[in-house]
Amino acid sequence: MSDTDQKPSDAKPVKASRNRRKSRELALKGIYRNLMNQADFRAILRELADEPEFDKADQEYLRKLLDGVLAEREELDRRIAVFVDRPMQELSPIEHGILCLSAYELIFDLSIPYRVAINEGVELAKIYGGTDGHKYVNGVLDKLAAEARPGEVSRHTR
Repeated sequence: MSDTDQKPSDAKPVKASRNRRKSRELALKGIYRNLMNQADFRAILRELADEPEFDKADQEYLRKLLDGVLAEREELDRRIAVFVDRPMQELSPIEHGILCLSAYELIFDLSIPYRVAINEGVELAKIYGGTDGHKYVNGVLDKLAAEARPGEVSRHTR
């Protein structure tokens, strides 16, 4: 087998990762729209379908994230509020959306390792958030992870 024969199989995990990352980016845009104007799931999904990167996303995962965050928003806000230093309504909508998205993965999607959920939230904050917003997001998510997944976190901090 030559090196060229191995490249497509090597590329698959990277592509899947990119698809999930793109799904998270688009879900964040949808969550932001919901936070700003209370748009519902279907309206948001229709708008997101017009995004140039929509076809590159993992469609199933995008729908799962968006639907899950919108359905569990009160619970997510309640769990996040314990770890933020201000009322939830004073968070920037982008950071609020990122925290909700990552919190959803931490609390409701145990197939995603907690470190991945945190890292993806931090990366979104670096791209879309304010200056040093990623540090704030990281701090909140670290605390939430310790509360939401104590066994997994303690295994990795020994």
